[in-house]
Amino acid sequence: MDGSWRGVLAALVIVARLPASGSSNQIIEGPRNTTVLVGGEAHFNCTVSQGWRLIMWALNGTVVLSVTPKEPIITSDRFTSASYEEGDNFISEMIIHDVKFSDAGRVKCSLQNSDSEGSAFLSVQVVGELVTPRDSLVVTEDEPCNVTCRAVGWTPLPDLSWEIGAPVSHSSYHSVPEPDDPQSALSILALTPQGNGTLTCVAKMKGLQVRDSLTINLTVVPPGRVDVADTSLPTWAIALLAVSLSLLFILIIILIIIFCCCCVSRKQEKESSYQSEVRKPPNVKANKETLEPKLRSGNENYGYSLDEQRTKQTASLPPEPQYASGPQQQSSGQAQQGSDHHQPGPTSRPQVTLCMAGPRQVRNVTLV
Repeated sequence: MDGSWRGVLAALVIVARLPASGSSNQIIEGPRNTTVLVGGEAHFNCTVSQGWRLIMWALNGTVVLSVTPKEPIITSDRFTSASYEEGDNFISEMIIHDVKFSDAGRVKCSLQNSDSEGSAFLSVQVVGELVTPRDSLVVTEDEPCNVTCRAVGWTPLPDLSWEIGAPVSHSSYHSVPEPDDPQSALSILALTPQGNGTLTCVAKMKGLQVRDSLTINLTVVPPGRVDVADTSLPTWAIALLAVSLSLLFILIIILIIIFCCCCVSRKQEKESSYQSEVRKPPNVKANKETLEPKLRSGNENYGYSLDEQRTKQTASLPPEPQYASGPQQQSSGQAQQGSDHHQPGPTSRPQVTLCMAGPRQVRNVTLV
């Protein structure tokens, strides 16, 4: 019985000593506020006294890294640890890689079994861009004008200013945030130019040594001069016009080639028809020349016979001399007399007359 009471008392003493030993561990120096850009790295240090057992790092209330005397306990590759010795103290460093805009918030360092903790704030900034209506500006000499510059996508909004590299008689500027976009600001420069030069819009990030600038070329023309440069087309319009002209030039070349091919084809057809006409026989040419006027003057006569035409041509020719012997002439005369008196007479020998209607055509005519 006495032994059991002694065991319980020993256990109570050990439990009572654990918090006392843990309470002696303290955070000597906690992390400090840090400002980084999106995509950069953030470093936080926490200095603790000797005798610690576990250091915990939390981001926005969530433990992202734990460190033991032997090795760190890494839960994400974006959160790593480094350690240093400084006399009797231990320094634990948490490194946040590839910082995101959502990482902005409170960072806390704490010890196990201790109420001591240190905290800091992580600020994440975003660098945007500077935008102007155009890269070059043409203005009239000694006439007031305004030049604008917009800072788009910055967090927080930068400080906008102007660097004037041209002779002016007066200049002033002011910057205002745009109500529709909390990440954009507008800066307006009012000046009275007197000569050519440059105007530079400068943006400086608050808290960091970040600087961005955009330069505008300023051209000053005398009063009354036509502003040629200001009426010029934008770059995209010039590129579109160049492409259109190139396509039009190619189309014209294609049309010229097609026209030349058609001309050559027609010329070849004419030459082939002329050669076929030359190769036709003379009688076909004569018939064609005879038929063409008739076809042109009226409708085609399908009852017209080529033999009749040849007969008419034969009749129109002068009579050829006939050479016949005496008996033949006498018989011919008797036949003629017999026909006059309608008396039958002896049958005469048939007479054959050759009429040349063409170089290659012969017509036989028999008279009874």
